Amino acid sequence: MNENGCVHLNNYKAAKGTQPYELIYTYFVACSSAEARKIKGFSGLCFTCKTFEPRLHACLYCIHIGCYSGKHIQEHARLKEHLLAVELVHGMIMCFRCGDYVYDSDFTSIIAEKNPKAYVSLGMSVVYHPRKPKSHGADLLQLKQHTRKITENSTIGLRGLINLGNTCFVNCIVQALTHTPPLRDFFLAEKHLCQFRDQPGRCLGCEVSSLFQEFYSGKKEPLALHRLLHLIWTQAHHLASHKQHDAHELFIAMLDILHKHCKDSTELALANPQHCNCIIDEMFTGRLQSDVVCQSCNGVSTTIDPFWDISLDLGTAAIPRSRYSSNKRRTQHPEREPTSLVDCLKRFTRPEHLGSSAKIKCDNCQSYQECTKQLTMKTLPVVVSFHLKRFEHSSRFRKKISKFIKFPEHLDMTPFMSQCRNQCTDSPPMHSGNIYSLYAVINHMGTLNAGHYTAFIRQQHGKWYKCNDQLITKASLQEVLNSEGYLLFYHKTFLEYE
Repeated sequence: MNENGCVHLNNYKAAKGTQPYELIYTYFVACSSAEARKIKGFSGLCFTCKTFEPRLHACLYCIHIGCYSGKHIQEHARLKEHLLAVELVHGMIMCFRCGDYVYDSDFTSIIAEKNPKAYVSLGMSVVYHPRKPKSHGADLLQLKQHTRKITENSTIGLRGLINLGNTCFVNCIVQALTHTPPLRDFFLAEKHLCQFRDQPGRCLGCEVSSLFQEFYSGKKEPLALHRLLHLIWTQAHHLASHKQHDAHELFIAMLDILHKHCKDSTELALANPQHCNCIIDEMFTGRLQSDVVCQSCNGVSTTIDPFWDISLDLGTAAIPRSRYSSNKRRTQHPEREPTSLVDCLKRFTRPEHLGSSAKIKCDNCQSYQECTKQLTMKTLPVVVSFHLKRFEHSSRFRKKISKFIKFPEHLDMTPFMSQCRNQCTDSPPMHSGNIYSLYAVINHMGTLNAGHYTAFIRQQHGKWYKCNDQLITKASLQEVLNSEGYLLFYHKTFLEYE
């Protein structure tokens, strides 16, 4: 990574100045206006293969965007002899003649001006840094020289977890959380402020922060989560036993405890005092919009509720019932069961007729009428988790649903947004801010009464690993996508700032 520019960049700057770079950064990297986000949503695709992929580059010489992984931007550079391109996530400049990213103070000052809260990438994560003028990658790399390059075979962040007796459900959730990029960056930057300084050993945030330090210390021996387990037992009494528990139940419980223990631990002070600004709500909280439409007068009653995850039925659709978890939606008409995550989301967000037995008093016509109800995503979180409801409990029987549900590596949530609800087309234009990348999958093997949890996690360089308690083995992306899937974790590919 060249910190002092190169002759090709210097020649380009002498001939064309910095204006082309400034335009590309404004509309395709910073996206600081609604117009810029709209342009990026329509044009932010590889011009050759017409697909989205994280490492898109825009040519500095002409209007052309190409993917790096598919080598289409490299091919364009070779054919047109256009040596420089801008990477569209962080705004770095690639010189294809030098074969490396290069920096120049005139270009990095544009980043400082356009994006005061600029970030640099470390592996597959995003690290936020308050910005001073002309202090981009070069200065940061000089201060932290050990982070200049992460080798392809690096295993930093991989630690096995010892099973303490039916604790595989704890181990897999900890693996998913410790490989959640924004959460990892928060705790590794030591931004957590303990609220229980006079009660040592009580704060789950402190224990999680310590775990992150252990995971990324470079040590290889497996860890035992006895302190974490004790804290969970004391804070969530329904999980206080040596029996096998549900991994999804533990995930929600840990978010709830961390939400309580990490309040006001960020530096971002929001004007609304009723809005929690803890790291959990900032990363995991989305807003679900529920529209109830009167069948008599077409009056619409809208409510918006926060959620931490989305639970999806595999046979019948699901509706959120509580603040933090999506559960229990009724359906009256049997239909074809979903076969993919997208199918499940389509059922989750479709209009549903509530029937004559569930009439609701309309605020508009002031009478009890039949209604339809539809759920859509008002606001998406940075990290979205999907819970595939494989464990079915009823008065008649209890069983596990083991059917295969296809899920993608990259997921576009645009069709399920509230603003797309009334669009006539089934394929609304893709918005880059609604693109998510898979980074963890938790699987359950066995039956309802006797089973075992494992996790797939994505490390830097897109490498996947299977975590089976203390055993960590390499895995392929295809192996991950072919797994059964119980909990699916995605994070936003692009982060935007107002």
